[in-house]
Amino acid sequence: MKNTSSCIVPFPARYVVIPPDDAPRGASFYLAAEEFLARTAHSGQSYFFTWQVGPTVVMGRHQHMASEIDVDFCRAEGIDICRRRSGGGCIYADGGNIMSSLITGSAGVESLFAAFSEGVAGVLRRAGAPVGLSGRNDVVLSDGGKVCGGAFYHLPGRSIVHATMLYDADLRLMAGALRPDEGKLRARGVKSVRSRVALLKDVLPTGCGVAALRRALRDTLCSGPALELTGADVADIRRLEQTYRAASFIMGTTFAADCVRSARIEGCGRVEFRWKTDGERITDLHLSGDFFDDGCAEYAFAQVLQGAHFTPDEVAEKLGAAHPEQHVRGLTARDVMNILFQEVQ
Repeated sequence: MKNTSSCIVPFPARYVVIPPDDAPRGASFYLAAEEFLARTAHSGQSYFFTWQVGPTVVMGRHQHMASEIDVDFCRAEGIDICRRRSGGGCIYADGGNIMSSLITGSAGVESLFAAFSEGVAGVLRRAGAPVGLSGRNDVVLSDGGKVCGGAFYHLPGRSIVHATMLYDADLRLMAGALRPDEGKLRARGVKSVRSRVALLKDVLPTGCGVAALRRALRDTLCSGPALELTGADVADIRRLEQTYRAASFIMGTTFAADCVRSARIEGCGRVEFRWKTDGERITDLHLSGDFFDDGCAEYAFAQVLQGAHFTPDEVAEKLGAAHPEQHVRGLTARDVMNILFQEVQ
């Protein structure tokens, strides 16, 4: 049977209205709202909503907190720290950002990213911003400054894409909170987070601010009656949110490895393997980085390589049967071999 999942057209979507609350909501609430909709809303429809938060750092699913953010700075400045279930890199957001969420059917990664990114870019072009698409998931100005980036993950039968649109931001907090991978910056020919990103407020006409952009996203990407969530829905989301606020989820996996090797792979991102051996065999293995996975890449690689002799021949045989490109976007068996054996080739 032909796989038609990559042919899904996510727009127009149905807009989701979340009842207001007296207390500010953090990113963890809206991430839980995405998951709630993916698990409960009608599967034959796409859903879309936008949201905003106070100063926040959101890590990708597979990133190490200490490597990606300055925790002490965030605590001193009152910056919230949370983690999402999607891969990709760490982002800073505040009231000058527009966060957007799309929940749609199970779709091919490339086609879904392309449809989502082009939909957002089209809204910005009509608003007057000279933007195009670049790299894995970026919407950039004509001079190369990044104004929007996205990430995704899958649940059974559903795909979730979310993005951060940078209209304005406290750049001091952004620069202080994030510890970007130097290799990633060098690959883009920039020296800092600030020199990589751009602000939409600098290129859009007067009067086209955050509120106008949120309306434009809704009017352009959605049609039909909105889905209005109920108080009971919000209560369910709040319960689900607790899984995002759990310290174990935010902190991520801590692992005292015998060996750590990593590389930045073009079209994939940064990939890091940490593992232990008993002298001959791999006894434990963890995968981290800012890559995008299709399913649970960390579990898949641990299953494949656990117990294998740490030799090029045996590892290559295991990887050949496992097809890494099916687990991590843009990663090949050759890439994995180059990372694992980079010091012994």
